[in-house]
Amino acid sequence: MNLAIIGTGYVGLVTGACMAQMGNNVICVDIDEQKIDKLKKGIIPIYEPGLEEIVKENFKIGTLHFSTDIKEALNKSEIVFIAVGTPQGEDGSADLQYVLAVAKDIGRYMTHPLIVVDKSTVPVGTADKVRATIQQELQKRLESGEISQEKFNELMEFDVVSNPEFLKEGDAVNDFMKPDRVVIGADNPKSMEKLKELYAPFTHSHERFIGMDIRSAELTKYAANAMLATKISFMNEMARIAEAVGADINKVRVGIGSDRRIGYSFIYPGVGYGGSCFPKDVKALEKIALDAGVEPKIVKAVEEVNRTQREYFLSKILNRFGENLQGKRFAVWGLSFKPETDDMREAPSITIIKALTDRGAKIKAYDPKAMEEAKNFWLKNIKNIEYFDNKYDALNDADAMILVTEWKEFRSPDFYEMQKRLKNPIIFDGRNQYNKEKLQGIGFEYYQIGVK
Repeated sequence: MNLAIIGTGYVGLVTGACMAQMGNNVICVDIDEQKIDKLKKGIIPIYEPGLEEIVKENFKIGTLHFSTDIKEALNKSEIVFIAVGTPQGEDGSADLQYVLAVAKDIGRYMTHPLIVVDKSTVPVGTADKVRATIQQELQKRLESGEISQEKFNELMEFDVVSNPEFLKEGDAVNDFMKPDRVVIGADNPKSMEKLKELYAPFTHSHERFIGMDIRSAELTKYAANAMLATKISFMNEMARIAEAVGADINKVRVGIGSDRRIGYSFIYPGVGYGGSCFPKDVKALEKIALDAGVEPKIVKAVEEVNRTQREYFLSKILNRFGENLQGKRFAVWGLSFKPETDDMREAPSITIIKALTDRGAKIKAYDPKAMEEAKNFWLKNIKNIEYFDNKYDALNDADAMILVTEWKEFRSPDFYEMQKRLKNPIIFDGRNQYNKEKLQGIGFEYYQIGVK
């Protein structure tokens, strides 16, 4: 099929590349000329395992194209995906200005009926707004004499459907190619069948295609992320209780995770969730509920526990070293909000590093992928931070090591090498990666989440 993907961010680029990998002819469109030029040269703006290879491969064979010309892309396509950002507004709601701007362009430039797919994470009722925006632009074209009544009637056969994404950063390509489910919300049976045909190569081995009405599909994305965020915040609250009563949250996790109704996913205690999805979507769901007259008590609590979890972890460092950190140096392992990505949006490392430097501390940071993001954007205004190309070099003369992101290369470090380099053999583990008894046995002070 001929597809247009509007937006070459995280969701749009993964969607376009994976669709092209299955033999579709895909045009990825973005208004950022510099980004498009880089993509044509094989320079990928994000780190995502496996993405660079399939982008380069499909661009080379001609199934994947990059352009800034939305008009041309629409003319050559039968299905158009809206995959632009929906940043959080001041009131917590999702900001739809970019989605509706694309809808305006579709109404202005489409020359044949299209299936318009909302791929961006959007509130319930967005499809109606997209449809109305396109219709308004078509009406303007009719009234101006640009198109005839006959052409207007033809173009009004366009359809809008919802297709929320369920991609995990760090495993997005695999998630798209082998999805747990493909959710499509459509009111038109023909559009539903068309999308089912499009996704058939991704779902042929198992029936993963789930069709429903549009509003249910729009809510499904928020409900899924809120449920996962709830598990994380629940476990972090249990960690605080465990520490207070003298229990070990690591053992509690094994005890409850063995129950198949609960499972082990998303019940690892830590410094809280971050990234582009959970924080934004939990707040947006809260706003959706409040606007509909519903008090979302659990959703509110999830966000509050996550916010204060970083303070709880920080308090361990301050209890050990005091509020005045002048002259102290801390090695920080991990800057991205999770492993296998360079994404630092809402990353716990930002909160922790800013809190430490505000108290006079100096930071010696290392991350396998996110240091350029940190230097150039997220932490660029922090003067008391130095970056290292090797995790052990970051430890030299540091008063303690703080583990924030659980990258694989941090799982089995040389603890004796760490002892040699650290000024004090102290570890603050924000992901409960190590064995407490082993570390204490070789002379470390070791602090975990949910363990005294």
